[in-house]
Amino acid sequence: MNMALAGFCDNGLILHFIIAQGDIVLDRLDILRTFIMVADKGSFAEAARALRVSPTAASRAIAALEEELGVPMFRRTTRSVALTDEGGSYLERCRLAVGELDDAARSLRGESAEPHGMLVVAAPVVFGRMHVAPIVATLLRKHSKLDVRLSLMDRVVRIVDEGIDVAVRIADLADSALHAQRVAEVRRVLVASPAYLSARSTPKAITDLHDHDLIAFDVLSASNEWRFAGPGRAAIRFEPRLLTNDVTAAIEAAINGLGIVRALSYQVVHHIAEKRLTCVLDKFAPPPVPVNLVYPANRQRSANVRAFLEVAKAYFRTQAF
Repeated sequence: MNMALAGFCDNGLILHFIIAQGDIVLDRLDILRTFIMVADKGSFAEAARALRVSPTAASRAIAALEEELGVPMFRRTTRSVALTDEGGSYLERCRLAVGELDDAARSLRGESAEPHGMLVVAAPVVFGRMHVAPIVATLLRKHSKLDVRLSLMDRVVRIVDEGIDVAVRIADLADSALHAQRVAEVRRVLVASPAYLSARSTPKAITDLHDHDLIAFDVLSASNEWRFAGPGRAAIRFEPRLLTNDVTAAIEAAINGLGIVRALSYQVVHHIAEKRLTCVLDKFAPPPVPVNLVYPANRQRSANVRAFLEVAKAYFRTQAF
């Protein structure tokens, strides 16, 4: 037998309860959590395991949601489960709604002051290893009830869609519904090994770069073009001697004397200090790039996010880039 009791919350979501066939009881929030988990896992079985319910219960929850909304949330094959366009649009709203309800529940229980549960953090790979991992270590030592999932990736993550609580973005930010706190600045610098510069001479003008071997990391070298500060924002287009999608490989190539590479200052600061690399054309460097901590608007009251921001801001005050 199926029964439904309905009511409404402030954001218009129907809060009704479904008593499914047999003894499985799922309320509206359970169904939304199931929907989010299936979307994240791409599998009913994996979602059911994470939620500690049966695959049948997870499948019935999604079927009930689809029946109520009148549109399919997922495309199902024997090998995969993928969101439909309607499901993708609904997922973002669901994450926001469930996050708000969770925050409200924690506040009512008096739990908002103490971080606990899971915090999901995303950052670029090298920056994450160098600077976010130490922040996470401090956070875990400070808050025994907190767990962290740290994802390091060199792409722009979809914070709400991917269930991320806070992300590091090294860029000027466009206006959005996301909140951001600037914690540092980094510079784009050109560097080469002392041995390479001794053999090939140090460039004095931007146009001198045409006479050098250049190493490009494709994220910083869109269209094989480097832009600089100064009148008209001077730029050069070039064919790199080495092009790689891995910044560490690009920097190592420069250290080994293969040419000049453009990197972000935090990526090479230790190599410069230890004289493995030397800056060139520094007076033409473009304006600094901000380091932002970005998080959804509904997470600004989260104790977990607040704790991360507090530790991160204290950490970055001690760093030089």
